[in-house]
Amino acid sequence: MAALARAPSCQAAVTQWIAGCRGLLQTAAVPGCCRQMLCSVLQRHKAGPFQLSKFCGGLIQANGAITQQNRSFYNTNKHLSAKDSLLPSEEKVGAFTRIIEAMGFTGPLKYNRWKLKVAALRMYTCCVEKTDYEEFFNRCQMPDTLNSWFLVAQLHVWMCLVRLKQEGRTGKYMCRYIVHCMWEDVEQRGKVMGINSTVLKEDLKRMVENFYAALFGYDEGILCDDRVLASALWRNLFNRNCDDPRHLELLVEYVRKQVQHLDALSGEDLLLTGEVSWRPLVESNARSILKPLSPVYNDEGL
Repeated sequence: MAALARAPSCQAAVTQWIAGCRGLLQTAAVPGCCRQMLCSVLQRHKAGPFQLSKFCGGLIQANGAITQQNRSFYNTNKHLSAKDSLLPSEEKVGAFTRIIEAMGFTGPLKYNRWKLKVAALRMYTCCVEKTDYEEFFNRCQMPDTLNSWFLVAQLHVWMCLVRLKQEGRTGKYMCRYIVHCMWEDVEQRGKVMGINSTVLKEDLKRMVENFYAALFGYDEGILCDDRVLASALWRNLFNRNCDDPRHLELLVEYVRKQVQHLDALSGEDLLLTGEVSWRPLVESNARSILKPLSPVYNDEGL
């Protein structure tokens, strides 16, 4: 008798569950598979009201969880900091791209490869034609030779490589082509100067070894203090033949301000145009641009 007395209330509960299920069908949070199951169950609700109640109750709870999950996602107050965001060099690539690049091929890039090659050639041209080599030779007391020209050009190429590596896989692709253009140019200049082919081949081999050693030294120097950078410049640019510390100081200042200048350029413009400019070797107040003034200490060291 007690069960019969509770029957109308159960029927009313089932009716409410049915209304709730119909409401679920009108929401966009329910997946397509659940929507089809709801439609089929509503058509057969007279056959098993208690099973329908249990089924719809589970769906309503699931829908509440989905809605709560979406709400917590869109209303989150946590913002990514610069440290949490992905760097361009850490861009994610698919498995197919990783496979073909491991085999030595180039995967899909951000921009057209032909445009990137043109931009890389233009950037290398800026390294060669927009640099005042005569001023370098005079102020740093370097001999006017092909090797001295190459050492100065190599320094500017390295600074461009440092900037492009911040642009992910596309920037690294341009780096490879800039280095390719450099070796083509060095070989052609050697032939124009009338250097014997055998001697030129040996010189190119030596230049390649020195180039990659210089890249390692310059990378270490730019990440460390001025003493490490000065040591790298003394070994690679001056060939250990610099006796005046003012020349090293001038070149350390020059590298720091050029790297800072390149960092301020737009990455998209560099990838599409390759246009770079260089600040003068000597400026009236360049050190104030590089870093803030050092603290001044009194006699007690405070």
